[in-house]
Amino acid sequence: MSKDTRSVTVGIDGSLTSLDAADWAAREAERRRIALRLLHAGDEPAAPAWSPGARPARTILDHAAVQLSYAHPALDIIARRTGTPAVPALLAAAEESEMLVVGSRGFSGFAGFLVGSVALAVASDAEHPVVLVRAGELPEDERVPVDETTSPTQAPYLPVVLGLDLAHPADDLIGYAFDTAAVRAAPVQVVHTWTLPSPRGYLTGVRTPADTAEQEDAKWRSLAAILQPWRHKFPETTVSEYVLYGHAAHHLLQASTRAGLLVIGRRIRGGTGRLGREAHSVIHHSMCPVAVVPHE
Repeated sequence: MSKDTRSVTVGIDGSLTSLDAADWAAREAERRRIALRLLHAGDEPAAPAWSPGARPARTILDHAAVQLSYAHPALDIIARRTGTPAVPALLAAAEESEMLVVGSRGFSGFAGFLVGSVALAVASDAEHPVVLVRAGELPEDERVPVDETTSPTQAPYLPVVLGLDLAHPADDLIGYAFDTAAVRAAPVQVVHTWTLPSPRGYLTGVRTPADTAEQEDAKWRSLAAILQPWRHKFPETTVSEYVLYGHAAHHLLQASTRAGLLVIGRRIRGGTGRLGREAHSVIHHSMCPVAVVPHE
């Protein structure tokens, strides 16, 4: 990681959703001991969330920077305004940041995401990890629930869940999950899902329970081998492994109900890489923030 990327950038548009994302980004920047960049891009909003009257974008940034500096006095905060449209401005900022954070509105009455076109476009094309933070995300949501006699800030962090494809176990993806867990002193849960290929034609062989068990055993061995060097590199991080039969989105969404962050990959092919159907489902319905990590 080059020196100029040692920052967390968050998109600010004056909405409560973006302010919740900024608060998450500030906590993450503080945990990593790097700078926080606030970026407002595109047209000025008609009215910031905290005022019934319109304010210029500079005031939005100043207000957000002041609020965050009170909550995180040791954090280096840099605010910037650009007239460039949101998507290209955020993608450019992602190139210069360790990660980019954007907000997603929550469904009314549900805890999942309603991902806007800007957030989805950025997550699909950014060169560095993009974290999508749902509206209403609170600091205590990333920690283990405690009783009223214990301060939430003293509670352990919930696990970082990593969805891993054994065919493409990219170092960038695994490293991001382990780094994120390490700065939180949180455990890592690695989830690999698999299904049997659909039969084609009439001459396919009959699969036996022994065949299926052998395939699953091979996947367990492969996962253990992939994670062994990471266990060695992060000896203080507790790692749990899961090989589960079924579709990835189903199992990852279940895991998100008990996670502080869900990490998924986006494979880049020929310089570009789009989100697949499973990734779309995870992003839209996760119960915790989602980090999308591009990799070869």
